[in-house]
Amino acid sequence: MKQSRPAPDLWMFVCIIALLAIGLVMVYSAGAVLAFREYGDSYYFVKRQLLFASLGLIAMWFTSRMDYRLWGQLAKPMLLVCFLLLLAVLIPGIGVVRGGARSWLGISSFGIQPSEFMKLGMIVFLARWLSRPGYNITSFTKGLLPPMGLAGLAFGLIMLQPDLGTGTVMLGASMLIIFAAGASLKQLGWLALGGVAGFAALIAAAPYRLKRITAFLDPWSDPLGAGYQIIQSLYAIGPGGLGGLGLGMSRQKYSYVPEPQTDFIFSILSEELGFIGGCIVILLFLMLIWRGMRTAMTIQDTFGSLLAVGIVGMVAVQVVINIGVVIGLMPVTGITLPLISYGGSSLTLMLTALGILLSLSRNTR
Repeated sequence: MKQSRPAPDLWMFVCIIALLAIGLVMVYSAGAVLAFREYGDSYYFVKRQLLFASLGLIAMWFTSRMDYRLWGQLAKPMLLVCFLLLLAVLIPGIGVVRGGARSWLGISSFGIQPSEFMKLGMIVFLARWLSRPGYNITSFTKGLLPPMGLAGLAFGLIMLQPDLGTGTVMLGASMLIIFAAGASLKQLGWLALGGVAGFAALIAAAPYRLKRITAFLDPWSDPLGAGYQIIQSLYAIGPGGLGGLGLGMSRQKYSYVPEPQTDFIFSILSEELGFIGGCIVILLFLMLIWRGMRTAMTIQDTFGSLLAVGIVGMVAVQVVINIGVVIGLMPVTGITLPLISYGGSSLTLMLTALGILLSLSRNTR
C-alpha cells in the first residue's frame, strides 16, 4: 500500500490564507476611491489582486507538493536567468519606467519586476551553495566573501534601477542565510560596518534619498514635501484608536495617504480596524515566521534548513521595514506589506516562495 505524504504545517497554511484574505478586503477598501478616480471602476485593484492571488495560489499548490530538493538542482539556472532579467530591465526600450525606477518588464499595465525574482533566486542559490559538504563559511576570503560578493553584485544591479527597498530585502535575507550557515559574527560585523558606510554613500549620492532621511528625523520640517507621506500615515493610524473607524470608513484614503493600496495599506488598515486589527495582522505574521523558523530548525538536511531561513527572512525583513515606515520608525523605502498590499509579480512570487516553505514543513522531524 502506498504511503501518503506528510501534510504541510497547518498553522502556517492558515496564517497565509488569513493574511491573503485580509489583504483582498483591504485592497478593495483602501484602493476603491483611487481606482474609481483613475480608472472609473472601484473594483479595478481588487479584481487584479484576485487574478494574481489566484495565480499565486496555483503556484503555491504546485511548489508545496514538489520535492524541495529539486530547487537545489535548479539553483544555478534560476540565478542566471534572474541576472539576465536584471540586465535586460536596464536597457532603454526594454525596461519600463514606473514610479521613477526602470524596474519593470512588460507591456502596458501588465509587467513583472525582475528584482522580485532575484530575491527568490538568490535565496535558493545561496542555500544550495552554502550547504555543500565541506564548505567552510568561517574562512573570510574563501568562505564568506564569495557569497557576500554575489549578493552585493545583485544588489548593485537592483540599485541601478534604482530600487533600494527590494535590494535591501534581498540583501537582508541573504545575510540571514549566511549567518545561519555559521559565518563568524566578528567577520559579519566588519562587513556590516562597511555596508553602513555604503548605504550612507548611496543616500548622499541621491538627493531624494537624503530628503527621506531628513523627513524621517523631522517630517514637519517639510510637511508638504518629503515629510508628507509619514505625516499623512500617522494621521490615519492615530484616529483609528482601539477598534477603528469601521471597515470602509477611512478618511485618509481620499487622496491624503499616497499609494493607500500598496506601500501604506497598513495605515488604512489601522485607521479602519484600529489597534486591534493591526495587532491581529502582526500576530499572524509572527505566527507565520515562528512556524517557518520551526521548520528551519527541525528539517532533515542543511539545504532545506537554509532555504527555510531565507524564505522566512524575506518575509520578516519586508514586514519589519514596511510597518516600520508606516508608523514612522524608518525612512520611506517603497516596500510593500507581504500578502496584504496590492501587487502583481510580488504577490505571485511571495505565494510561490511560501509554497516552498510549506513543502519544507512536510519534511520536519
